[in-house]
Amino acid sequence: MNTPYYLIDEKKLLRNLKIIKRVKQASGAKCVLALKCFSTWSVFGIMRKYMDGTTSSGVYEARLGYEKFGKEVHAYSVGYSRHDIRAVRRFADKIIFNSLSQLMTFAGEVRGMNVGVRVNPGFSYSHFDLADPARKFSRLGVRDINALRKVTGLIKGLMFHFNCENNDFSNFARNLDRIGREYGDILKKLEWTSLGGGLFFTQAGYPVGKFCRKLKEFSEKYGVQVYLEPGESTITGSAELVTTVLDVVHNEMDVAIVDVSTEAHMLDHLIYHTTARLVSPVPGRHEFIIAGRSCLAGDVFGRYKLNKKLKPGSIVRFGDAAGYTMVKKNWFNGMPMPAICVKRLDGTLETVRSFGYKDYVASLS
Repeated sequence: MNTPYYLIDEKKLLRNLKIIKRVKQASGAKCVLALKCFSTWSVFGIMRKYMDGTTSSGVYEARLGYEKFGKEVHAYSVGYSRHDIRAVRRFADKIIFNSLSQLMTFAGEVRGMNVGVRVNPGFSYSHFDLADPARKFSRLGVRDINALRKVTGLIKGLMFHFNCENNDFSNFARNLDRIGREYGDILKKLEWTSLGGGLFFTQAGYPVGKFCRKLKEFSEKYGVQVYLEPGESTITGSAELVTTVLDVVHNEMDVAIVDVSTEAHMLDHLIYHTTARLVSPVPGRHEFIIAGRSCLAGDVFGRYKLNKKLKPGSIVRFGDAAGYTMVKKNWFNGMPMPAICVKRLDGTLETVRSFGYKDYVASLS
């Protein structure tokens, strides 16, 4: 198979989905897939067996969830236009507003629907300020709790999306208790609450049992249906970006250039200054920088020590290539777009989408 391509492994995906099933059964929580992280609908067939629907951050995602996943569709946006609201109400089971001003502006448009509001509780967990929903001057969610109390008659739920890559159960438990103390009187008047995404409960070693008990306790205490919005937790470890080395140059150390780019194909590593995880080659004594082939000087995947020297034609596989990759891929430098391939449960390989020059042209005007 010609590189580059994203390879999604359904067996690895299934591992995460089985943990999600366990959480649902033990806690009573429902789980909706965060499409902002992963929208590759070619594997929705297996995912919908374990999840309750999808949650979106825009009108197109809401429609995709409705048409390709089915089940519940939660629609959220930082800012809706009137056109957006009239479009999304055709697909959504729940519409979540980011502010009280938007709620009041569109109250007439969503009358009789299951409506919620996003809350900014003023605390969060994030390794990066860029992704911190409670960062200074954050526009994400309602801060005024007294103003929130005045609109409980217009809403049925609250969303608290306050985590990003949080694998610390103790931190989550403390913050959930704080939400209960500060918002419990409001929650008792409502039907549901979403605790958002960013919780790494599928990570190896995570105390899933304690997590389930905490969710169940919270749900029962305040009489609400709890929703989780896993994105990364749903697909972590399930995909690779498979590439080929095109050249090796030397400038104080060896730099291998592969047939993809951080800018175009694994953008978050560039945004957050993180190192891409290598699946192959495995660690060893040969030191290399692996870089992309775009014209951007900082297009670098990372610095590695490998068990063998890279040369033109060597295959390099980057791990954790599902989340925030395919939803962000772009045509920077006019580079060929990686195909999307799936390794099905029965072991067969299927190229579900490939891209060519016509796709590149069609993305422009």
